[in-house]
Amino acid sequence: MTEAPTPFVFEPASDAKRFAPATQRNRDALVDVLRDILPGQGTVLEIASGTGEHIVHFAASFPHLRWQPSDYDAAGLASIAAWSAEAALANTLPPVQVDATTPSWPVAHADALLCINMIHIAPWAATEGLFAGAALCLPLGAPLFLYGPFTEPNVPTAASNLEFDASLKARNPAWGLRDLEEIEALAARHHFVLERRIAMPANNISVVFRLQSI
Repeated sequence: MTEAPTPFVFEPASDAKRFAPATQRNRDALVDVLRDILPGQGTVLEIASGTGEHIVHFAASFPHLRWQPSDYDAAGLASIAAWSAEAALANTLPPVQVDATTPSWPVAHADALLCINMIHIAPWAATEGLFAGAALCLPLGAPLFLYGPFTEPNVPTAASNLEFDASLKARNPAWGLRDLEEIEALAARHHFVLERRIAMPANNISVVFRLQSI
């Protein structure tokens, strides 16, 4: 049975840590994809790290890389810090506050950028700011990795994703599943080229863009 995605559900723990139910289900599948995408060294910036569960799992899986978590929400930043403190991994940097709707970020350089389950639970301005900010901090050839549910031309949208889209828009009319063709056009305006589209469990996809020369 196909599970409807629920990345926006956060369950509080007894301390600052929060839990996203989808993380336990998708984190190993994400690691398998990231093995072929991430650089051999350097810093990976995650935009909208949410609870912080993904980044500590990735940091443990890729100890040769430095991991920079970020979020805009104060509770999210506290949760990331709590998960990082518990994991006590030397390659995880303290979380920083990033407003994805603007390209003005406190991170001047990264060698790869991840954004998992954010763009459908944020206004379109966050996707615009994501690509603008990434173009400023990534070197040529660096990957920008997106994961989540999308709509795509000539690809039927799963019923569970249609229901999810409706529930998101009911919560906030500025939210909702984004069209991959529109994202690709936005990416091109910031000199990113779509490199790979990878089908994932639960009707999600992974999308890899690369920054090309101007």
